[in-house]
Amino acid sequence: MDDKTVRTSAQRDLELVKQAMKGDQHAYAELLKAYRESIYYMMMKMVRNADDADDLTIEAFGKAFKRLESFNSDYAFSTWLFRIASNNAIDFIRKKKKASIYSIDEDFNDDESKGVFEVKSGDLNPEQELMKDQRIKEMHRIINLLKPKYKQLIEMRYLKELSYDEIASEMDLPVGTVKAQLFRARELMHEIMKHSANNF
Repeated sequence: MDDKTVRTSAQRDLELVKQAMKGDQHAYAELLKAYRESIYYMMMKMVRNADDADDLTIEAFGKAFKRLESFNSDYAFSTWLFRIASNNAIDFIRKKKKASIYSIDEDFNDDESKGVFEVKSGDLNPEQELMKDQRIKEMHRIINLLKPKYKQLIEMRYLKELSYDEIASEMDLPVGTVKAQLFRARELMHEIMKHSANNF
């Protein structure tokens, strides 16, 4: 790709960002279409798991779109987007390695990290078992506050551990819709955790 093409691409992205900030849904779709495959490829190289890569790709765009106001037009949108995606994946990998017991507070403890639920078996002492039980109860309490469609998706994906394709087949929905609604469900759970009086 020559310099002229790069400049043209950057200018196109900047115009799309400006339109997206005005609420133009077509602009969001165009940015997603332009970089989704590249972001997914990068996520696959980092996490080596298709479902995790899908999750992280969706999250990267979700975070970028929420922060468009902070985008510095002196830099290429693609550079900014890839940095967000990379940082999110690194955070996901670090948390996944550190997790030793079921952790809902880690998964939803800030705006930067909304990873999947982690359940790791092992020899837990009585105190750890109690903490795990309390977290499981809290997780169920939060799930029960969701709308039925989101509750069902969360349970199927993270408790029954069904794949996206299996969920799509069972609910008779496109896989893309399942992924988008799961992302929204995690966003809602995060908001509930933030405002919950029962934080750990």
